[in-house]
Amino acid sequence: MSAQVSAPFRTGPLGRFWRWLPDRVDRRVVVAAWATLVVQIGIVGTGGLVRLTGSGLGCPTWPRCTPESFVATPEMGVHGVIEFGNRLLTFVLVVVAIVTFLFVVRMRRQRRDLFWLALLIGLYVPVQAVVGGITVLTNLNPYVVGLHYFASVVLVALAAVFVARVYAQPGPRSRAVPRWYAITTHLTSAFVLLTVVVGILVTGSGPHAGDGGAARNGLDPELMQHVHSWPAYITLALTLVLFVGAWRTPPQLRLKLWTGLLLLTELVQIAVGLWQARTGLPIVLVNIHMVLAVCLVAAMTAVVMNLKTTDASPAGAEASIARAGSARAR
Repeated sequence: MSAQVSAPFRTGPLGRFWRWLPDRVDRRVVVAAWATLVVQIGIVGTGGLVRLTGSGLGCPTWPRCTPESFVATPEMGVHGVIEFGNRLLTFVLVVVAIVTFLFVVRMRRQRRDLFWLALLIGLYVPVQAVVGGITVLTNLNPYVVGLHYFASVVLVALAAVFVARVYAQPGPRSRAVPRWYAITTHLTSAFVLLTVVVGILVTGSGPHAGDGGAARNGLDPELMQHVHSWPAYITLALTLVLFVGAWRTPPQLRLKLWTGLLLLTELVQIAVGLWQARTGLPIVLVNIHMVLAVCLVAAMTAVVMNLKTTDASPAGAEASIARAGSARAR
């Protein structure tokens, strides 16, 4: 900061508040990072509850709940309460995003990665809210509803990146795993994305439209369930390769932990998917399946984020030595 800009922060309440903000990654920043990830996953669960209970049009307009009121009215019943409650949770996301941004703003020069990630997440939250409003204004068009869910997928991925970067050391980063392992990881992440996108189309063809009068996308739900399983099983096979290969990666990367978590999430997700398909898509199982999908994205993001490490870290030094030895061999 220049002297002119920083002068008001030297004394008084603003000065004390500025000095109270973290100037390095501490427990407050770590807690804010995890809170960001938790609320982004949580909003998927409450949004799923809105849809699965047929409350998608509980508030029939947006941004007001009714043309005359911003809040749900008693006449709207339980559907209005559920939909309005989910809208209120958006403010929780906003508060967490603002607090997280404030916690990294003072370290914006030495941790530019955290600063820009916090800013991007903070700006993305209102965009997601607007997409949610468009879903209401289009009477729950299945493709717009799917876009709204996918916006949450992106936010969960960004939040997972933020958590990973909070624990990482600043500085230049380089690949610390074999080339084949990195390629397999990125291929797995592509199939995770494909699985989620096809899953959105499956939901758009099924019975849970969010409202009794909402349209479906016209796809055959039984066929789409089979199509959805194909990339899911390929993802599982690739994850098994990653999990086995993780035992020969530098232990500092903790890839055994992250690939193990990814594998566990997939196994539970597949079990819930098969269970819900054989029991007529009960609300509870479908909601769990929706939440597990974004947990899968978060776990996959964690694996990707741990392929590289800072050159100053032990794993980075080990990778540098391996690269130098390879260059001499050539």
